[in-house]
Amino acid sequence: MNLKQRAMGNQSMARSNDVTKIAVAGTGYVGLSLAVLLARKYDVCAVDIVPERVEKLNHKQSPIVDADIEKLLQEETLCLHATTKAEEGYREADFVIIAVPTNYDPEKNYFDTSAVESVARQVIGINPEAVLVIKSTIPVGYTAELREKLSCRRILFSPEFLREGRALRDNLYPSRIIVGVDEHDAEMVAKAEQFACMLKECALKEDTPMLLMGTNEAESVKLFANSYLAMRVGFFNELDSYAESKGFDVRKIIEGVCLEPRIGMQYNNPSFGYGGYCFPKDTKQLRANYGNLPQKLIGAIVETNDVRKEHIVEQVLKRVEQIESPVIGVYRLTMKANSDNFRQSAVQDIMARLKDKAVRVVVYEPTLKDVKSFQGYEVENTFKRFAEMSDVIIANRYESTLNAVKTKVYTRDLYQCD
Repeated sequence: MNLKQRAMGNQSMARSNDVTKIAVAGTGYVGLSLAVLLARKYDVCAVDIVPERVEKLNHKQSPIVDADIEKLLQEETLCLHATTKAEEGYREADFVIIAVPTNYDPEKNYFDTSAVESVARQVIGINPEAVLVIKSTIPVGYTAELREKLSCRRILFSPEFLREGRALRDNLYPSRIIVGVDEHDAEMVAKAEQFACMLKECALKEDTPMLLMGTNEAESVKLFANSYLAMRVGFFNELDSYAESKGFDVRKIIEGVCLEPRIGMQYNNPSFGYGGYCFPKDTKQLRANYGNLPQKLIGAIVETNDVRKEHIVEQVLKRVEQIESPVIGVYRLTMKANSDNFRQSAVQDIMARLKDKAVRVVVYEPTLKDVKSFQGYEVENTFKRFAEMSDVIIANRYESTLNAVKTKVYTRDLYQCD
C-alpha cells in the first residue's frame, strides 16, 4: 500500500482494549506522559532502569514535574504499573514505545541513539512479535537503518510535540498525530493506523489531524518543526537585542510586528536564548543532516543562539562595571515555569561565559535542596541571603518572588510566559 502523507479518517482500527497491551521504555517527559495517556483506556507497563522512579509510579507519584500527570495518576481507573524488569515489561506487549534519551554528540554531529538501539534489541529478544514505536528524537533515516540493522520490519517512528511541564496536556490535546511507517508494508501500515487511533482515542481533543507517512518524512517533520520554532525564538531575541541596544521600547515593536495576522502574537517573548531538551540538539542535528546540501538559514538558527548569549553577557557586565569584585546572582536554572529541567538551559551558558571572565556567580534554585554547589557554582538556598549578596540578579523568566528586589533584576522577559 503506497501512502503519501495520507490523512486518516476517524474510524478506529484499534483492537479491543482487553487484549492490546502497551509497554513504555523510559519515564521522562515523553514516556511518562504517553504511559499515563494510554493507561486511561489500555493496560500499560512503564519500564525504567531507575528503581526510585518505578517505586514512585507504583505509589501513584510522578517522578517528573507535571501537575496534570500528578493529578491523573490518582485516578482509580488508570491501568498503569511500572517495573525495572525488561522481561516483565515487554513479554506480553503488543506495542512497545521507546522514549529514551538521545543526546546530541557535537563531536560526531549525531544524536546518541545507543539507548534506542539497546531497547530495541532487548524487546526483539524478549518479544519478537511486538511492534516497536520510537518516540525518541532521532536523525533522519535512522528508523529505516535500524530496521535493516536488526532485521526487523516491526519498527515505526512517531514524533512527539510536547512542552516541558505540559507534556500530558499536549498529549490530551495534541496538535497532530503522526506515525512514520514503511509505506510498502501493508501489515505495518495497519499497525501504524492502529497506534495512531489509540493515541487519538485516549486524547480529549476530538478533531486531531492524523497523518501517516514514510519514516524519513516523519523524522524530518520533527526536526524541521522544532527548528522553525527555534528560529522564531531567535528572531524575537535578535529583535530584542536591537531594541535594547538602541534604547527603543521593545514591547511596542513586538506588538506592532505581531499584530500582522501572518505572524501572530504567540511565541514572541524574548529570553536569554532557546534551550531545553529539544531545540539545541534538534537544530544541530538538522544542520548535520544537510551535509553538503545548500543551506544558510538552518546554520544561522544554531549560530544566533550563541550571538544572543554573548549579547546578554555584555549587558550584564555593563551593570557591574563600576563595582569591584561584583557578584552576579542567577535566579533559577530551569528553562521554563513548572519544569525541573536544567539540561541545556540558556542561563547555564550565560553562567559559563561570566565565569570565563572571572566574575563570581551565585545560584538560587529552590529545586536544589540542601545543596551548596552546582557544577562548580556556589548555591545559596535562602532567597533573602541570595538577594543581599547579589549586585545584579539575572532571570531568564521573571517571577513574583523577584518583586521585592526588582531594581537589581536583569531580565528580558516581557510577558511572564514561556
